[in-house]
Amino acid sequence: MRLSSLADYAVVMMTAAARHCGGLARVNATGLAQETGVPLPTAQKLVSRLSSAGLIESTRGTGGGFRLSRPPATITLADIIEAVEGPIALTTCVDTAQHDCALDGSCRVKPHWAVVNNAVRGALAGVTLMQLAATTPLVPSAAEERATTDMKVDA
Repeated sequence: MRLSSLADYAVVMMTAAARHCGGLARVNATGLAQETGVPLPTAQKLVSRLSSAGLIESTRGTGGGFRLSRPPATITLADIIEAVEGPIALTTCVDTAQHDCALDGSCRVKPHWAVVNNAVRGALAGVTLMQLAATTPLVPSAAEERATTDMKVDA
């Protein structure tokens, strides 16, 4: 499982925007593209998607640019990913818009995918833009470290 480059770049750009006065100052796509290394056309595309999702407020013209629409502590990694990728759905079973699985009628795993999907989404929703913009890296909790270790042992 891997995020698309577009989702990754959106997180990088939003994190950089959050570092600029907590997202209260206006920044522009050109400046963020230069600061982050995200190609300018991609940065412009992301500004449009993030604005449509209500995560940033965009103003055109002289003195224009964009800023976060709410404090970085209230914007999560899940919010940013969903703004770019759409709803988080690990399989088509949990995506209410699609039901194109050939096993749909007889699958015994399908009832469990929602739990797994909610756990992944919950983990992403548990990380805020404020945490990502901090100068010190996130430190996993003891429970998260045990889960990671358990997964490595089981693999």
